[in-house]
Amino acid sequence: MTKPVRVALLGCGTVGAEVVRLLHDQAADLTARIGAPIELAGIAVRRLGRDRGALPVGPAVFTTDPLGLVKRDDVDVVVEVVGGIEPARTWLVEALRAGKSVVTANKALLAEDGASLHDAAAEGGADLYYEAAVAGAIPLLRPLRESLHGDSVNRVTGIVNGTTNYILSAMDATGAGFAEALEQATELGYAEADPTADVEGFDAAAKGAILASLAFHTRVGAADVHREGITEVTAADVASAKAMGCTIKLLCIASRGPDAAGVDSVSVRVHPAMIPRTHPLAGVGDAFNAVFVEARAAGQLMFYGRGAGGAPTASAVLGDLVAVARNRLAGVRAASESAYAALPIRPMGEAVTRYHISLDVADRAGVLAAVAGVFAGHGVSIATVRQSGRGEDAELVVVTHRASDAALAATVAELRDLEHVRAIVSVLRVEGEP
Repeated sequence: MTKPVRVALLGCGTVGAEVVRLLHDQAADLTARIGAPIELAGIAVRRLGRDRGALPVGPAVFTTDPLGLVKRDDVDVVVEVVGGIEPARTWLVEALRAGKSVVTANKALLAEDGASLHDAAAEGGADLYYEAAVAGAIPLLRPLRESLHGDSVNRVTGIVNGTTNYILSAMDATGAGFAEALEQATELGYAEADPTADVEGFDAAAKGAILASLAFHTRVGAADVHREGITEVTAADVASAKAMGCTIKLLCIASRGPDAAGVDSVSVRVHPAMIPRTHPLAGVGDAFNAVFVEARAAGQLMFYGRGAGGAPTASAVLGDLVAVARNRLAGVRAASESAYAALPIRPMGEAVTRYHISLDVADRAGVLAAVAGVFAGHGVSIATVRQSGRGEDAELVVVTHRASDAALAATVAELRDLEHVRAIVSVLRVEGEP
């Protein structure tokens, strides 16, 4: 029999435990697909005594020394599902430099310092796979990395965070406010006890950086991504979107195109936006993810499925593990990082889209004219205006034609200083329309 491929597993939480179960339950099929059996050399955990349910491994396989496990001579592949920047970066760089292939689901590390991992992989001649880092079991990164490698991707638009999609879907379906929908998501297990990474857009921004790096052959980090969360989205915003035939989604949008000087560049942004209910992403509900890819030759492609959870994420991990194990047995290495384009990052101020602005104003003659004058002064064209009175107050809802983010920001800043504008209630982008 061919010598087994020995795997070090770092982390045995929800995803790690599911990886162990799948390795056991599918052992015969995995052996047939790879051409050699997979063996767990060890599992690194923080606490040995923690209850992990019924796992098909004995206590001797567990260790609290992850770096020692990674350095063992009998380890061929390292699978990391711990998360975070350090000490995960130290472990993975050590493995890659030693020529041990790595499979990771660590989106935060890849977005923060993927360059260190790719450089270490090149130095050690090892594989670095990370399909599970974005959109769970949805086969997305491999198509960007391999299937579309002969094409030119122009834009990637996606719903890549299940927690926020559940919250916004619940608000749309029931009319609930953000706090109520978040409480429901927490009770159902869709939101963490501390949901900051999700609701403030950090999770989606990390995934956006990874997607943009692959799609545009450019190293993009989390700091390059403009990020806004959904905590300011109100029930009134959702109702206003419905009145326009739209719904609100937290979108990750990565695009390639000319900057203000005509130089080819990359823009990556994460923020809530209204999209028409006819758009393919509008029907993505619950905690599902979907990514819409637009390429020059392939046209429009959509990837859809469960973007999180133990089993879906473990499925993606095992898919990568099969790939790196087969490469190891064949004595080959997968294609290395493709960052040849090295495109500059386009500033958020140059992003162009439509906007929905809700204003609390005094219900007096001349207010509408004054507001319209501010928009015109900054070159922002108004598409529609809706005004509803409430005694001496009124709500003014303005929807613009396409304008730059910088022009809209300047417009909003000046509106705040108008005498009869009492508050800028909300500003939302409108995507998916001409």
